[in-house]
Amino acid sequence: MTALFAADQGGHEQVVLCQDPATGLRAVIAIHSTALGPALGGTRFHAYPGAPRPEEAAVRDALALARGMSYKNALAGLAHGGGKAVIIGDPGRVKTEELLLAYGRFVASLGGRYVTACDVGTYVEDMDVVARACPWTTGRSPANGGAGDSSVLTAFGVLQGMRAAAQHRWGDAGLAGRTVGIAGVGKVGRLLAGHLVEAGARVVVTDVRADAVRRVLDEHPRVTAVADTDTLITTHGLDIYAPCALGGALDDRTVPLLTAGVVCGAANNQLAHPGVDDALAARGILYAPDYAVNSGGVIQVADELAGFDFARAKAKAAEIHATALEIFERAAAEGITPARAADRVAQARIAAAGRTPGAPAAPSA
Repeated sequence: MTALFAADQGGHEQVVLCQDPATGLRAVIAIHSTALGPALGGTRFHAYPGAPRPEEAAVRDALALARGMSYKNALAGLAHGGGKAVIIGDPGRVKTEELLLAYGRFVASLGGRYVTACDVGTYVEDMDVVARACPWTTGRSPANGGAGDSSVLTAFGVLQGMRAAAQHRWGDAGLAGRTVGIAGVGKVGRLLAGHLVEAGARVVVTDVRADAVRRVLDEHPRVTAVADTDTLITTHGLDIYAPCALGGALDDRTVPLLTAGVVCGAANNQLAHPGVDDALAARGILYAPDYAVNSGGVIQVADELAGFDFARAKAKAAEIHATALEIFERAAAEGITPARAADRVAQARIAAAGRTPGAPAAPSA
């Protein structure tokens, strides 16, 4: 646990272990930084299968995710630090209204230092329940004053990242005539495909779910599909590869196979391990750091705290284009990878804010 106090390993401000025997709740809330403002990050509901001690795995996950949120929120230009919560258990088996309300009471006890939202295993309807016990809850339904589905601006933000990557790589932010491969056409990937078709790109998709592929093809007859991700990433003439499914999409096996000159997608934690960014750079592939370009969703939910305004949130998400360009230009100027440049930009923004803990967020009326 000494890693909690080491800046190079975590440097987290606060970690809260939550337990409510009456509902079976076991949760971890990790606050990495409030230098920029109250910590904002989603609630993950996960069973951690196979872990001999799921509590330890949950703590590790919460710590890593909270630190990532500090960087994502900093790059997004939000007045928020980074935090994350993990509820331990299979949501399909143990999630109940009473458990979510108990969780909301724990979040509320922090007095606004942590603002929660959806993540893996939690949904808009869950946040509506949590909000009954905690005013510092985002990701709610429009009927409850929220923004609804955050994939809308996530997809829009990834599009801005692609435009920036195209501008840096080819000198033109236009995507017309470019071939873009999307791996994973769930909520975000499907919306991204629509944006790209509208922009005049040639779109190729794949997904492990045949129904997801069929829906995109029905909506956009110009889109084509391939059998699997390996086929997609080796497609001749592919300009941009967009991982929009699971993390770890870029690893020692896949990077040598890539035909695209740019990687820019919505998936979190795309680099399987440190050093993959170097492998991409060695092949001349421009990597758009995932947490820099997929921040449209957190921008969308953060806007709820001021009373959600879609136009205002979309304008903020449009700034992802300028942020991505800043990262690419810094990487080129300093001779480092975009992943390292993104970390440095985020660290500089956090440092510039000082180390004074942020004031609690003021919930909208």
